[in-house]
Amino acid sequence: MIEAHGPPPLTHRTADFRGAPAAMLRDGTAVAGLLLSAAGAAGLSTFESPIIRTLPREGIAVIVLLDLGHMSVHTIPSRDLLVLDLLVAAGRDPQRAVDVFARKLGVTEARAARLDRG
Repeated sequence: MIEAHGPPPLTHRTADFRGAPAAMLRDGTAVAGLLLSAAGAAGLSTFESPIIRTLPREGIAVIVLLDLGHMSVHTIPSRDLLVLDLLVAAGRDPQRAVDVFARKLGVTEARAARLDRG
C-alpha cells in the first residue's frame, strides 16, 4: 500500500474529441501549434519545441514536455478522433487547455476524465 504524503502533486487529464476536420488530424504543425496555444492558456511552461511523429498506420502523435509533466495528442483521422493527454503539476488548471482544443477544433463530441496522481 502506498502511503499518502499530502495532496497529490500531479493532475492527469484526458479528453477525446470527435468530429475534428480530417485535414487537421493529419497536420502535425497545426496540432503542435494547438498544443502550444493550449499550454499557454493553462499557464503551463514548455521546455522545448513539440515533437511531431507521423504514425505508421495513420494519424500523428505530438508531445510537448512541461515543467513536471507533458501534453500529448494522438489522432485517428479515419475516426475523426483526437485524443489529448495532459499530466500537469497540481494547482494548474488543465481544463483551460481542454477548452482551447474544444473551441479551436469545433468538435461535435468531447469526453474528458481527471485523475489525481502521486
